[in-house]
Amino acid sequence: MTPTDHPVIPAPRVGILLINLGTPDAPDARSVRRYLAEFLSDPRVVEIPQLVWQPILRGVILTTRPKKSAHAYQQVWTDEGSPLAVHTRATAQALQQAMPQVTVDWAMRYGNPAIADRLAAMKAAGCDRILLAPLYPQYSAATTATANDAAFAALRAMRWQPAIRTLPPYHDDPAYIDALKSSIEASLATLDFTPDALLASFHGMPERTLHLGDPYHCQAVKTVRLLREVLPLPVHMSFQSRFGRAKWLEPETEATLTDLVKNNVRNIAVITPGFSADCLETLEEIALRAKDVFLAQGGEKFAFLPCLNASADAITLYQRLISRELSGWID
Repeated sequence: MTPTDHPVIPAPRVGILLINLGTPDAPDARSVRRYLAEFLSDPRVVEIPQLVWQPILRGVILTTRPKKSAHAYQQVWTDEGSPLAVHTRATAQALQQAMPQVTVDWAMRYGNPAIADRLAAMKAAGCDRILLAPLYPQYSAATTATANDAAFAALRAMRWQPAIRTLPPYHDDPAYIDALKSSIEASLATLDFTPDALLASFHGMPERTLHLGDPYHCQAVKTVRLLREVLPLPVHMSFQSRFGRAKWLEPETEATLTDLVKNNVRNIAVITPGFSADCLETLEEIALRAKDVFLAQGGEKFAFLPCLNASADAITLYQRLISRELSGWID
């Protein structure tokens, strides 16, 4: 027994911290500027020496880009807030209901809720074993690695650290492919047309990241190959969200849509299997802008199929992945 004057120590718990990329606090230029300053200052995201990059970032980019990005966010913002935050929070809540024996929380790599804050709260609540779960199916240094970096930086400030495990990429896990297949088939069943093909659009990365050893491209290719094996429609592949003048992974999404129209694909459905939850890049860049490009080039029917979000397919997937990673920590 502890002495009567001993500080209260909460009962030990196993915790899961779901991590997603991030979002501004509001769809206005000031909030977007603050978010972009944090996001684009991450050396994992922009691999240019900071002495060179920061004057560019603090100059033309943060002067001109926030207003444009705020307009894009305004087109997808919901009454509950940013779609990415809404879906990630809902996922954490649903997973908590499905796994009551653990504590489930969520955080954003950039913006709020911050990873350091949620780790501190979980530790204070008694979580002495925590699984960091970046919700990125394909590993990239600019996503998975930087999420873990932020968590490890927070741990450095703790005298009494919890034990930590990290969720590995799951781009080829049968449970992930099953979840995508089920979700895609359910979405296709709601359409009033039959697509000629599917396009799997992934977030772009500079091509140099591939040559530097980042496995993102290869893992994205494997995800598409596995989807082709289980889906009846042809599945094409592309990369979106380019920034700056560097050479990026090919083929580019809008150019691919144009080429598909030229090759008699008149009806298309687009999926985004590199994203766990719908966000600016899926809801504005694909569902709005890419659709406009496809129709302007002569396409007839365009559908954006939602991400897994907090669907039953998603929760089943995360239960299976997380239960495996918690082996030895929970029964």
